[in-house]
Amino acid sequence: MNNRTQQRTGSTLQSLRKLIPDRSSVSFREALLVAEIQASRFLICQCLDTVPVPDGTILSQPRIRVELTPTLPSFGLSFWNGKSWVIQLSTRQSHARRRFTLFHEYKHIVDHGAADRLYRGDARHTPGVQAELAADFFAGCALVPRRLLKRAWGRGLQDPKLLAAHFDVSVQAIEVRLDQTGLRDVRPRCVPSSGSWRLGPDTQSRGAA
Repeated sequence: MNNRTQQRTGSTLQSLRKLIPDRSSVSFREALLVAEIQASRFLICQCLDTVPVPDGTILSQPRIRVELTPTLPSFGLSFWNGKSWVIQLSTRQSHARRRFTLFHEYKHIVDHGAADRLYRGDARHTPGVQAELAADFFAGCALVPRRLLKRAWGRGLQDPKLLAAHFDVSVQAIEVRLDQTGLRDVRPRCVPSSGSWRLGPDTQSRGAA
C-alpha cells in the first residue's frame, strides 16, 4: 500500500465520525440521514465510483481486523480488543450476506461513543433496534449507492437478480434499496427521459441481507 492510500484509509473512520451531530440527542430520522451521508463520504474517501464496492475498502484500513468463524452465534459482531477493532463474520452466511454484514458492523464501529446520542428509542423501536436499522441502512447505502442504482436502473438493468449480481449483494438487499429509493414505483423497463425523474428521500430503513 502506498503512502497516499495509507493516509486516505487512515482518515476514513475519523472523517465519518465527524459527520455525527455534536448534540445531546438526535432524532432517528436525522440519524438515518447521517448514515446515508456517511456512506457517501466513505465512498468518496476511498475514491470509489464503480460497483461492486470491494471488501478491501474496509479490510485495508488501519487498526481494523476481520475474522471469519463458523461458531459465531450471530451473523457478525465487532469489538475493540485493546489494540484494534475486530469484526467477526460467520461463515454460515453467503458471500453476499457476509459483505453486507461487514459494512453493517463497520457502521457500529463508526458509531462507537456516539450511539447514545444517535439512538434514543421511540414508540416503535428501542435504542438497540434503531442502531441495528441504521447499520443496515449504512450498509445498503454504501454497497448499493442511490446514484449508481439509479444509473443501472436507467440503463435498463431492472431485474432484482441481475441488479444483485451487478452490486454483489443479495436479492433481498436490492429489493430493500429499490423500496428505499422509490424505484419500485417506476414502471418496469421504463427508462425515463432526462430531467423527468424524481426520487423520494431515504427516510425509512429496513433490515437487509
